[in-house]
Amino acid sequence: MLELATLGLLQKEPLHGYRLKQQMELFMSGCISVNYGAIYPLLKRLEEKKFIQVFTEEDNNNPRKIYSITSEGREKWHEKMLEHPHESWINSRSRFMIKYFFFSYLEIQERLKLLEHRFMTCKLYLEKKELDFEFVCNDPYQLEAWQRCKWAIIDEIEWLEIQITSVQH
Repeated sequence: MLELATLGLLQKEPLHGYRLKQQMELFMSGCISVNYGAIYPLLKRLEEKKFIQVFTEEDNNNPRKIYSITSEGREKWHEKMLEHPHESWINSRSRFMIKYFFFSYLEIQERLKLLEHRFMTCKLYLEKKELDFEFVCNDPYQLEAWQRCKWAIIDEIEWLEIQITSVQH
C-alpha cells in the first residue's frame, strides 16, 4: 500500500522525502502507518526499479533529494490501482481508500469498476458476517461490538452507492 500511495503522490509533483511523508500523514494516516524507516528504503527500491528518478536540489547549501515518478512508475501505479489482491478485510478497506484518494487520475470506467468491486466486496462480507454471528453470542458487549461493525459496513455500502451514482452521471 505504501508503494501505491508513494507513486500516487508523486503523480502530482516531485517531492523530497520529508514532504512526501508529511503528505502521506496528512491525507492517508487513517489508511496506512507512515514512518521514515519504511519510506527511504521504499524510495531506494522504487529508484532501483526505475519507477522514480532522483534529483539533487540545493536548499540553503544543503543538498536534498527530490523524487519524481517515471513513465514506468506511472504504469506500475496504474496496474496497482486496478488490481484486487487477496488480503484481510482491514487491509482491503485501507487499500480502497488510498485508491479512492487518487481517483482523479483514473478514467471514469476504471473508477466505476473499482467502486462496484468494493461495493460487492462489502455486501458479501456483511452477508457472511451476519451468517457467522447469527448462531453465536449471548454476550451483550460482543453483540454491541458486532452491531458497531455492522453499522460501519452498512455506512460504507451506502456511501459507495452514492459514489457509483455520481460516477455514472
